[in-house]
Amino acid sequence: MDFKKHITIVEDYPKEGIRFKDITTLMQNGEVYKQAIDEMAQYAKEKNADVIVGPEARGFVVGCPVAYTLGLGFVPVRKEGKLPREVVKVDYGLEYGKDCLTIHKDAIQEGQRVIITDDLLATGGTIEATIKMVEELGGIVVGIAFMIELTYLDGREKLDSYDIFTLTTY
Repeated sequence: MDFKKHITIVEDYPKEGIRFKDITTLMQNGEVYKQAIDEMAQYAKEKNADVIVGPEARGFVVGCPVAYTLGLGFVPVRKEGKLPREVVKVDYGLEYGKDCLTIHKDAIQEGQRVIITDDLLATGGTIEATIKMVEELGGIVVGIAFMIELTYLDGREKLDSYDIFTLTTY
């Protein structure tokens, strides 16, 4: 399926010169959204994933249905102050600034095979931070799945030692 046909480009959002890739139009089409999730779930199944991890917020929109499809657990990665129990945290660079992510300290078990999902691979900072936390907890990142990859931002280079699956590229 050509997923690009279902992704809306929004000019000058969130700031001038940015061509934002809006997946909400893809998600509004049940058949297309299902196909996207099914392809990502098949990738996770082929990697023998034990658990799916996704950073907020769009990583939830991708990761939760992948986990559900496979009957696996989903582990949320959230911004600082959003998780109620003891966490591991890491500061990281964003495409538009800096931020901090956290994961519950007991969310990943030693040796668990982890697939990280998100809507978009841009500079790779969010996923690099997520990988760092998963590995600190003893998880093995066996793959990373995205709906979209922005190849012109070179995020894949930061993640070059990991297997990456994308539905479409720009």
